[in-house]
Amino acid sequence: MRSSVPSLVDLCVQLAIDNIRFLGDVGVTEFHLLDRILSHCTPDQLMHIENCTEDRDLSPVTDKLWKKFFKLQFGADSMNFVVEKMKQKNVNFSWRRLYKAKLQEREEATEKSLARIKKRYEEENAKKQSRQVQVCMKVPPSSKRSFYGGFSADSMYDTKSSLMKKARKEFVNCREVKNLASMKTMVHRNNRLV
Repeated sequence: MRSSVPSLVDLCVQLAIDNIRFLGDVGVTEFHLLDRILSHCTPDQLMHIENCTEDRDLSPVTDKLWKKFFKLQFGADSMNFVVEKMKQKNVNFSWRRLYKAKLQEREEATEKSLARIKKRYEEENAKKQSRQVQVCMKVPPSSKRSFYGGFSADSMYDTKSSLMKKARKEFVNCREVKNLASMKTMVHRNNRLV
């Protein structure tokens, strides 16, 4: 059996596919070749290539790719909904614009929900702070008199102090406080990333 030798065009297309992450302006490359090459792009790579290519509209090739990315990212139901809306209103938008708009809408919704969660945790934390037992550092004057059963005032305050220490220790080690602490660190981490 003889294997067929790939043509020079096929070799060039394969080389472009292998190095697609380095592509920028595609110049006057024919659409049928671009169709073979750009179908291997990620959304970011395709966006970069379209932004770098000047004075040429690549939408005849890229529009179907953006539609595919829209379907993969947001689901077939969302894509069908957009198609129906465009048919109802008798308008047509490029799938690249629709993809970018939907991506931005999703990011804004995520930011709003994070802000809402952060606000609720702050409100809950403030509520817990207001209900929290506060340590009083002022020691009442001691009395030399003994109480019934031989207890002095000093021994009574020592008992209260050890009870407070135990209560404080249990509070710090409870699951709810640990969950709040981990949530705060997650919110701070997310705020730093944004």
